[in-house]
Amino acid sequence: MPDHPLNQEAKEPVPVNRHSDAATLVIDYHDYVDISTAPRPTAKLRSDVTKTPLPRIVSLFSGAGGLDLGFRQNNYEIVYAVDKDRWAVETHRTAFPETHCDQFDLTKVPLEEIIKAIGRQLHPGERIGVIGGPPCQGFSRSNAQSKANDPRNRLPLLYLKIVQALKRSYSVEFIVFENVLGIQDKKHHRTFEGILHALQTLGLHETVNDYDAYDFGVPQHRHRIIIAAFQSSKALRAFAPRLEVSACKTVREAISDLPDPTFCSRSKHILNSFHPNHWTMRPLSARFGDPQNFINSGRSFRILEWDKPSPTVAYGHREIHVHPNGKRRLSIYEAMLLQGFPKNFRLFGPFSAQVEQVSNAVPPPLALSLAKAIERSLKESRQWTSK
Repeated sequence: MPDHPLNQEAKEPVPVNRHSDAATLVIDYHDYVDISTAPRPTAKLRSDVTKTPLPRIVSLFSGAGGLDLGFRQNNYEIVYAVDKDRWAVETHRTAFPETHCDQFDLTKVPLEEIIKAIGRQLHPGERIGVIGGPPCQGFSRSNAQSKANDPRNRLPLLYLKIVQALKRSYSVEFIVFENVLGIQDKKHHRTFEGILHALQTLGLHETVNDYDAYDFGVPQHRHRIIIAAFQSSKALRAFAPRLEVSACKTVREAISDLPDPTFCSRSKHILNSFHPNHWTMRPLSARFGDPQNFINSGRSFRILEWDKPSPTVAYGHREIHVHPNGKRRLSIYEAMLLQGFPKNFRLFGPFSAQVEQVSNAVPPPLALSLAKAIERSLKESRQWTSK
């Protein structure tokens, strides 16, 4: 019987669920990268970790930091982050100067090197949480070519292999895993069941929920699967993110008061004086000018309505939503506001890189609600334990 993928580095064997696909999703590490030479800001270890009431956060597949931002807003310390995209890393390093953020591909670095990189920011035995959203294109319903054997579908188990390795030296009190709804589709059933089995193998108690960002104060309908798993079963029972009742709910509330954006050019990026991300593609199609031209026009020319929330901010090539006035597409900054980013947040990189960053981000208000719920859960579980 083949080894469970999370047991390849384990000290003791763990029984395999024969019905789980986890055993087939073995991660191979190729193309060794020396991450010790990667440029990054200097991070300092805390001299007294007992002063921090919340677990410190390790962020995997961090992207621009939407999920990290919500946790930081609730006073968690993001001690380590990693992503392979250079522009996402530049965004993250600017937004989180106190965090040690590495740029490398987790699939191309030996597991022991990943753990060493993380370990430089932690003390042995300290309490941590692991958060992240492995790339979801292999599971996305908008990907017509999505297949069960897409290599990207192995990334969730890589995420969990890293968690397993971290558990040997640190107290992993919780994890948060974000992905698209398609991960639960029938063709990905064995993969998803493998993820759940792997969590159980790790001794974590999980809950799986479909959350709509709109319910957490974001002017956008964006359904995502969130898996929250806890070391303590008591913490799991106490986990209950709270819905926001007074927040920005429509496109009008989010972006109606903004000045006109700058149009991007292939030759150069002219920064908009209002905000550096307030730029968009030049409207070349004859359709632009009259909102009526976009009725029933399909995904490529989907127009927003002023007094409704935005559909999901997830833009493919030239599929950025059309502004309600019908004259142009949304700017990057407008998309950021529809995702719930703070007005002073900035994305870096060329236009296409910014499109990818804003599309892949977890809305910070949703992340904040998760962070608050986890804090309450951990506190309640400690209270029950002390009784």
